[in-house]
Amino acid sequence: MENSTRRWFSAAGTFVVMAALLVAFPGTGTALAQDNTPHVEVYGFVQADYIQDFKRVDPAWNDTLRPSKIPTTDDQFGEDGQASLSAKQSRLGVLMNFPTSNHPVYTKFEFDMFGVGVDEGQTTIRLRHAYGEWNHWLAGQTNTLFMDASIFPNVIDYWGPAGMVFIRNPQIRYSFVQTEHRTFSIAIERPSSDVDPGQIREIDPALGGVTGSEKVPDFTAQFRNVEGWGHWQVAGLLRKVAFDTPGAPDAEPKGSETGYGVDLTGSLKLGKEKKNSIMAGVVWGKGIASYMNDGGVDLSADGTLVDPEPAALPLLGVSAYYNQYWSDRFSSAFGYSFTKVDNRDLQAVDAYHNGEYASANLLYYPTKNVMCGGEALWGKRTDNDDDSGDDLRVQFSFHYSFSTKDVFKKNTRESGT
Repeated sequence: MENSTRRWFSAAGTFVVMAALLVAFPGTGTALAQDNTPHVEVYGFVQADYIQDFKRVDPAWNDTLRPSKIPTTDDQFGEDGQASLSAKQSRLGVLMNFPTSNHPVYTKFEFDMFGVGVDEGQTTIRLRHAYGEWNHWLAGQTNTLFMDASIFPNVIDYWGPAGMVFIRNPQIRYSFVQTEHRTFSIAIERPSSDVDPGQIREIDPALGGVTGSEKVPDFTAQFRNVEGWGHWQVAGLLRKVAFDTPGAPDAEPKGSETGYGVDLTGSLKLGKEKKNSIMAGVVWGKGIASYMNDGGVDLSADGTLVDPEPAALPLLGVSAYYNQYWSDRFSSAFGYSFTKVDNRDLQAVDAYHNGEYASANLLYYPTKNVMCGGEALWGKRTDNDDDSGDDLRVQFSFHYSFSTKDVFKKNTRESGT
């Protein structure tokens, strides 16, 4: 374990040094000046969703479509065909910007009502953002540097495409470059090891009690370039994915693997007014499932039952969507996304292997800050043994936004988890 830890810290050091070299990109300039005008802004929206599901998903996740929550066994959750009405997407946030003796301070606090984790299925407060920025430093919870929120399409489904990185993580971030066209930042972020014991329970039922262990933070880095035609971004992740067995002597079995990933994303603006856009991303890595929008585990058992060993699971995610503005009153978004996990030999037959997600919508903006529309969605889950299940549903949403400052542009919205 000591050699493993030394190797991990050596890899982490190499990651940080290589990331820092990106600062040498020509023309990156100096830090972008923040607004010195003090202000407080309260914003948010109220949204009601009606979903008619023609099949069925995990009842705790009726109000959104996640491929990982689709059953691969007939009637696992009961009879097909379910109706759901929800106000969980409704959101409230507060922004504050105020000057200090040198650099202004910016803070953001935002939550919605979509319960997850121990609150899954509930309409309850869910923290989205809670962070502050001063000079080059950011601390608190917000989007991980490993993701690109700008490739999230203009959909009304809450969770969105499965095959993209999407997580808001507590972090401490430093931005070397922060200009109008380029940014380069690194961060340490909260670690989370999602461990699947798999078939090693067959050796000893007690081994099914292994849990994730997080001894060091995750390291992330991001370089982003924005131009008139669109943008491109490259982000990296380096982490230690570990496990141990609480209650066992010396917490054995225990171990760790190095996890890493690269996320390449971008957009291309189209049309005379550059309002339409193609948004796409490809992410690949090992032990990165905790950062994905849906599906998979970070670490599982590999080898044989006689000689099992931990393995950080390889994962590929792809997302491609197109946003089309037909006029000032109508828009559409449609596309496809998937997550594919390279399962290990000792994973269970029903372990998550592949998740697919597709959607298309037509949205109507009758007046400023009001939107309504419909969306058709399809999803499919495939297990390790190739058993599969799919889901087809339609969603109709009514969206009313508000703000103490006019920050909305033609009623577009940031959707998603």
